[in-house]
Amino acid sequence: MPLQTQKMRKDYNLEKRKYVIGGLIVVVSIIFIVRLFNLQVADSSFKKYADSNAFLRKTIYPSRGLVYDRNGELIVYNQPAYDVMVIPKEVADFDSIDFCNTLRISLPELRERFKEMRDPSSNPGYSAFTQQVLIRHLSAQDYGRLQEKLYRFPGFFIQKKILRKYNHFSAANVLGNIREVNADDIEKDSYYRAGDYTGDLGIEKSYEKYLRGVKGEEILIRDAHGRIKGKYENGKKDIPPIPGKNLTLGIDIKLQEYGERLMQGKIGAIVAIEPSTGEILALVSSPGYDPSLLIGRDRGKNYRDLVNNKYKPLYDRAIMAAYPPGSQFKPTQGLIFLQEGIVDLNTAFPCYHGYINGGLKVGCHGHESPITIKPAIRTSCNSYFCWGFKSMIDNRKKYASTAEAFETWKNYLVEMGFGYKLGVDLPSESRGFIPNSDFYSKIYGEGRWKANTVISIAIGQGEILATPLQIANLAATIANRGYFYTPHVVKEIQGEKLPEEYTTRHTPHIKQEYYQDIVEGMRMAVTGGTCRNAQFGDVEVCGKTGTSQNPHGRDHSAFMGFAPMNNPKIAICVFVENAGFGATYGVPIGGLMMEMYLKGEISPERKYLEERMLQANTIIYSGVTKH
Repeated sequence: MPLQTQKMRKDYNLEKRKYVIGGLIVVVSIIFIVRLFNLQVADSSFKKYADSNAFLRKTIYPSRGLVYDRNGELIVYNQPAYDVMVIPKEVADFDSIDFCNTLRISLPELRERFKEMRDPSSNPGYSAFTQQVLIRHLSAQDYGRLQEKLYRFPGFFIQKKILRKYNHFSAANVLGNIREVNADDIEKDSYYRAGDYTGDLGIEKSYEKYLRGVKGEEILIRDAHGRIKGKYENGKKDIPPIPGKNLTLGIDIKLQEYGERLMQGKIGAIVAIEPSTGEILALVSSPGYDPSLLIGRDRGKNYRDLVNNKYKPLYDRAIMAAYPPGSQFKPTQGLIFLQEGIVDLNTAFPCYHGYINGGLKVGCHGHESPITIKPAIRTSCNSYFCWGFKSMIDNRKKYASTAEAFETWKNYLVEMGFGYKLGVDLPSESRGFIPNSDFYSKIYGEGRWKANTVISIAIGQGEILATPLQIANLAATIANRGYFYTPHVVKEIQGEKLPEEYTTRHTPHIKQEYYQDIVEGMRMAVTGGTCRNAQFGDVEVCGKTGTSQNPHGRDHSAFMGFAPMNNPKIAICVFVENAGFGATYGVPIGGLMMEMYLKGEISPERKYLEERMLQANTIIYSGVTKH
């Protein structure tokens, strides 16, 4: 090979090496740059650690919004609570025995708390560079002792938080409570950090974003030993917290407490509504519980006890329990039959101790026969409403099929607030149940069923289920002669408008005049029918009893009504489980509640009735094996 060729090849190889080495340098440089970016920008933990040597960033928790009743009575307010916080990377050697003695805990307990704190399953997002909760809810005495010795324990500090305090030991199902956030809460809402609190149940949950406020931050300067030396730049960089919004409820706390007293020794619910606004005046679920049980260190234990309680006090029967409404359902039937032209005020149906048709009998008590709609409501005649239902569902002149007639019937009920959630501003509302034509066609076959097949639903039995809230809303709708507002607990939000869904009027497609007919029938039920014990003083009370059949034991006693008849101020529904006829417990309790709200006291001549209701114990008939 010629010398010149060899020289060119060597030069060429040298040239290739130059590019390879240069490329390697570029790649290594990029790797270093990316790594530095991750360490200094993307990964903030080292910055946090560096900053933490000089600064302590303390979260300042805002004051949670207060809760008042409709008359301005303070129901829920705040009390300070103190948590022991720790930044694990800053913990130096300390006297653990002295630490434990100061907080009145054992050394194994302290070790267990550190273990739980470092466990990502119980403490998601754990970082040794950030503040962590070690011990929650110090007593004032423990807080004072630790505060004096805090300089001895590097890496530890005290965080002030807010817990709830109650002026009244009632309305727990309405108020709810607050609890520490879990992993799901943190994932769903970036506002929360481990150790924060959030609303749990009741309005604390429904109105959490109004009540919680906005957290602030305080930046403190530390010396080389971690001791606090003062505020950074005299607090100029601090972010003040924004307090939560106060809530005013529609609840009358005195009426609520009275309802809970009347329901002691009983299982059931009371719902009272102001018809003109939809504001809930009382929402009683019995048995209830003291809301203060779910605050402080013992919250977890008390919550487990409530969950395991055989009477299920956490189960809000006022909005969650779905009962057969029984005869309380009859006014809806009357309204539908009148609107559809199935009956008029003069239409009379026979009742020979019940509805008898084609070998089928639905029993009824003795009264005049034949009977028209107003006396039928007064006497709670089963036969009348069964005949009315048959006259509608089997009417082939007006409706092309059973299914068409049934869907027409069902749609009226949906408009009146049945079969779906009403939308009350509380979590866990039940929808109840109103069947449609497909439901029965799947059971019996399409075109193979008629009115007599499902006749029990004409009187609020069978497959029909409704919550006490839905029945109370029906009472409010009738009281208003044909409209209602979605029932709601909160009356006002500080500085905010109430959500539109609670200020929008809902009007079923039934003429106002027909509501007036039903009102008159319900008034007759009080003056000379099944609701006599609901009458008090000179107030014109309207009512309707209900005896809800129960396959698991004694029937449920129920009542719905409103007062006064004209310009009504309160509509109510009462359910007392396993208490028998509606007139036995539902009517007296409903009447006493209305009297207490409208008069402010129970008249002397009705004190005997009040005492009887206060002393009565129907829980023994509940079917719960141990009492």
